[in-house]
Amino acid sequence: MTFLETAIPGVVIIEPQVWKDDRGYFFESFSDAKFKEAGIDTNFVQDNQSLSQRGTLRGLHGQAGPYAQGKLVRVVSGKVIDIAVDIRKDSETFGEYVSVELSADNFRMLWIPAGFLHGFVTLEDNTIFTYKVTNPYNKASEIGVIWNDPTLDIDWQVEEREILLSEKDLLLPSLAEFDSPF
Repeated sequence: MTFLETAIPGVVIIEPQVWKDDRGYFFESFSDAKFKEAGIDTNFVQDNQSLSQRGTLRGLHGQAGPYAQGKLVRVVSGKVIDIAVDIRKDSETFGEYVSVELSADNFRMLWIPAGFLHGFVTLEDNTIFTYKVTNPYNKASEIGVIWNDPTLDIDWQVEEREILLSEKDLLLPSLAEFDSPF
């Protein structure tokens, strides 16, 4: 397992070692000891999974307060552009983001610590996205920023007319209107 720092300290790309042969493949998707050795000392409490069609955009979401979540995300089938936005007020990288392509073919994972918003857009039909979180979901702790915030200027790599959003995600505030709890 290789741990690659990104332009924002704390957000880490993980590339597992994948063993392939004529039967298929095998890889270790999580190892507590290896993560701790890489400086990611966390306890996962819940696993989540979604199935989405091409153009589905989920985000930019997070949770505040005692329910703030770190997330380990990956794609089981298909491909996404995954985004982590720094919302830590005192951070030198506040309002900046990391963008990573995660796919069933590249096996990459992304570690996103608490203090970040997270979102992804699917680039293929029937994309299965899975993630481990460090705190359970709490509706009252939900926070977020609108996906197309001009200050963030995220390149989602999908035409706007193709984007499928939930009603909830259409109502999120801009970064300028957002009062970060971090």
